[in-house]
Amino acid sequence: MGKLSERALATLHEWVQSESLRKHCYAVADSMKHFAQLRGEDVDLWEAVGLLHDMDYERHPTADEHPFKGVEWLRANGWSEEVCRAILSHADYSGVNPETPLEKTLRAVDELSGFVIAVALVRPSKRIEDVDLSSVKKKMKDKAFARAVNRDDIRHGAEDLGLPLDDVITHVIEALKSDAPRLGLTGVPA
Repeated sequence: MGKLSERALATLHEWVQSESLRKHCYAVADSMKHFAQLRGEDVDLWEAVGLLHDMDYERHPTADEHPFKGVEWLRANGWSEEVCRAILSHADYSGVNPETPLEKTLRAVDELSGFVIAVALVRPSKRIEDVDLSSVKKKMKDKAFARAVNRDDIRHGAEDLGLPLDDVITHVIEALKSDAPRLGLTGVPA
């Protein structure tokens, strides 16, 4: 973990008490880090953005405040405009469209990271190791499963990255496997 992501983690822990929201942010950070490594981008920066993207959601869950309140705080506390703009771009109602690879990746992995965790948690083993592409795709077709997750957002995110959806799903699964203990996805004792 680099200096930016360490600072981002401390900020996340300051702002977010909910274990499930923290785990969502860890998962998005894991996915961001994974894609940064694949693309030869700044891993520390991308991981930090993943950690911070929903930092204000617990305190300010409404569309008129999230992610605006968090970004306001980040700007006041010396975070770069690149970080702030990326966080704004993940909310499709913010008026900031994702343009850079960083921004497009955040938009692509945000919902998908949460969805993959949900797939792992409904498996009897509760292990991310037991999740594969076919199990995620099967659950995507089940409209009743994780109904709050917009499947079109997941598809459009992959399109914006210029990658097949199957590849994006596979990469997110791999990213989450790398952090299974922190995400609580190592399984239940038999």
